Amino acid sequence: MTKTQSAEKFMTAKKNLVVIGNGMVGHKFLELMIAKGATQQWNLVTFCEETRVAYDRVNLSGYFSGKTAADLSLVEPGLYQENGIEIHIGDKAVAINREEKTVTSANGVEVTYDKIVLATGSYPFVPPITGKDAQGTFVYRTIDDLEAMSAYAKTCKVGVVIGGGLLGLECANALKNMGLTTHVIEFAPRLMPVQIDDAGGAILRNKIEELGVSVHTNKSTTEILNENGKVVKMLFADGSFLETDMIVFSAGIRPRDEIARNSGIEVGDRGGIIINDYCQTSDPNIYAIGECALYQNRIYGLVAPGYTMAGVVADILSNSAKSSFTGADMSTKLKLLGVDVASFGDNFAKTPGAKEIAIADSVQGVYKKLVLNQDGTLLLGGILVGDASAYGTLLQFMQNAIALPPHPEDLLMPPREGKAAAVGMGVDSLPDTAQICSCNNVSKAQICTAIQEGNITDIATLKKCTKAGTGCGGCVPLVTDILKSEMKKAGIEVKNNLCEHFSYSRQELYHLVRTHNIKTFDDLIHRHGKGMGCEICKPAVASILASTWNDHILETPHVSLQDTNDYYLANIQRDGTYSVVPRVPGGELTPDKLIVLGEVAKDFGLYTKITGGQRIDLFGARVDQLPHIWRRLIDTGFESGHAYGKALRTVKSCVGSTWCRFGVQDSTSLAIEVELRYRGLRAPHKLKSAVSGCTRECAEAQSKDFGIIATEKGWNLYVCGNGGMKPQHAVLLASDIDKETLIKYVDRFLMFYIRTANRLERTATWFNKLEGGIDYLKQVILEDSLGICAELEAEMTHLINTYECEWKATIEDPEKIQRFRHFVNDDSPDPSLVHIEERGQKRPAYEHEKSPVGSLN
Repeated sequence: MTKTQSAEKFMTAKKNLVVIGNGMVGHKFLELMIAKGATQQWNLVTFCEETRVAYDRVNLSGYFSGKTAADLSLVEPGLYQENGIEIHIGDKAVAINREEKTVTSANGVEVTYDKIVLATGSYPFVPPITGKDAQGTFVYRTIDDLEAMSAYAKTCKVGVVIGGGLLGLECANALKNMGLTTHVIEFAPRLMPVQIDDAGGAILRNKIEELGVSVHTNKSTTEILNENGKVVKMLFADGSFLETDMIVFSAGIRPRDEIARNSGIEVGDRGGIIINDYCQTSDPNIYAIGECALYQNRIYGLVAPGYTMAGVVADILSNSAKSSFTGADMSTKLKLLGVDVASFGDNFAKTPGAKEIAIADSVQGVYKKLVLNQDGTLLLGGILVGDASAYGTLLQFMQNAIALPPHPEDLLMPPREGKAAAVGMGVDSLPDTAQICSCNNVSKAQICTAIQEGNITDIATLKKCTKAGTGCGGCVPLVTDILKSEMKKAGIEVKNNLCEHFSYSRQELYHLVRTHNIKTFDDLIHRHGKGMGCEICKPAVASILASTWNDHILETPHVSLQDTNDYYLANIQRDGTYSVVPRVPGGELTPDKLIVLGEVAKDFGLYTKITGGQRIDLFGARVDQLPHIWRRLIDTGFESGHAYGKALRTVKSCVGSTWCRFGVQDSTSLAIEVELRYRGLRAPHKLKSAVSGCTRECAEAQSKDFGIIATEKGWNLYVCGNGGMKPQHAVLLASDIDKETLIKYVDRFLMFYIRTANRLERTATWFNKLEGGIDYLKQVILEDSLGICAELEAEMTHLINTYECEWKATIEDPEKIQRFRHFVNDDSPDPSLVHIEERGQKRPAYEHEKSPVGSLN
């Protein structure tokens, strides 16, 4: 709007409101003004510095997993035009003349104003390091940044992110997805130092290093060296160095306050436009919201507080409500490199008298901490790493000051005294005023009203209607639970769709695959889905296809669906090497095979360890070594142990009546038979089993997915046990049965679980959700109440008859062998691997042992 245009609009008696900045917060403000009918009072004008309108910066990494700029856009086509909003795209507002009340842009556009809302956001902080401007250095802020990174990475092998915070780890994921050997450099002693403590940081670090990303903490970069202008190496204050091809800075943000500063508006000593409780700056006609605003000496670096500020100003300028900004909840839940991380409330227990309950499981990679008030009755905050499934419930406990149960640790642990129901709270017990989505300030009552009045039955429509779950996404599980609860109350069937690409649950997809004889993912998504698929549906469908047809998972139609471990038929370790785990049925091993394992370990320099599953793992194999190792093992009679897959792992056993004077049955022979019968069986999650020769239970069968214990009269069959973070005793399905009956029941049980479980659902979790519990399961498996047992047995027979060792088939196929290289266009091994000798074997070097970094191989 030029001055002339402004004058014309002034004739309409509307006032002029200029919004400077069209990022997420600026756009949210415009949306709210439209929703409140404020376009009747205001001529809305906005300046957008970038060449595209507002897009979802929180989920920017989705750009590298197939999302386009259009997918990330937050602006519905035609929204601004239909509501008379004048937008200047690719034109930066550069000056405010407060005396003449005009805004001038870089392109020379001059607009008069009555009020201004500054939503200029922030810019990435780039530390003043010598060489920071060399070719190959980037920041991670805009889609343009991502496009530049993506183009440059095509000539790179190694990428480094400076900054181990939220955005830095998102960026590391992007580099990893581009196929680069990825490093994260963090100045602080741990990752995400603002959100999680030392214990959580250690767990997070281990989880991320297991994914092949190297983490370097306590590192201060002193110089970036280049050759011919291109980045080649980083130097650190401790004298070490790291060779790299590209660097991305993600070391924090700084407020974009220059237009305010140059206009004489008050800013903070360290930057940021100072605002009061009404988001007004020192000029009452000018407001500031989002990351450019400084409230009580604090810049809020999350989108949710920015949205809250936008809501306050929209209320004030539309005269719709009296609002004020009094600070914001900084709780957050994200999935970083596939690892759940959540932090909420007083996460560092700074409240006087606060107490902590913490659970750390370094084996499972899970850390959970609750911060309680002095008398332990209220939840003040917490940290979750590795498993953030309780985040929604815990957040509601904190936000609504709900009294904690007598044993607050029950919120994190399995039920006490064998009780079936988990301690916690359902969505029905939340008050209507409970804030479910803090990003968009959406209450439970608003969500319930939208569901009831709009007859909403799917999460996508609910998100679009209420905006709940469209910010950081951390509340989506809770929003989903509310939707299911409301649908159940209304007598509507609750859908359990796998993902946005399939309007079917995993169980329904399994039946579609089998019923329609579908053999590939492409065929399934063409006939029953939409889009290209994602990291959720691709591995899930790959598992369904394997559980149904048993084709080799590395055949051309299936290989691109597999996750990293399945793709290389091995588990990736924290240093980027892989483990080799041959099957040892029942834990029985001949001396000759034992010798071969030793010879292979010595010849390839592998670390060896006997596992809890009674087999021997060989660690430290480079990806290019895997086929050579497996050729030696298969020539000796070993088979793949499927440690990498969601499949049967081991069937543990004691020596039984063969050697033990207490044994009443030959548990070892049965364990071998059972393991060979179900080897390679793909399932929604991994499966473990055990056979004990007497009730002393030396094989720990009652902690397995299916466990067998010998009796004087035969065998007892237990199902749905679990170890790990939430141990659960298995339940007795059948007692004193002979071997043939036992095998028949196990066949039926496994196939029924494979048919009906959700994606990545262990048998224990599946059982806990089973209406009717063990009585229902007995009716299905033992009494054939559904009339499907013949089908279940036939399906299992097909899988048994079509079994083949995945590694044997791989090394016999030159095409499959081709993928076992570190670099796509180079056969060289990974030069960054560093090992240390300890107790006569090698192990991966820790960061402090790599001195200088990158100089060893």
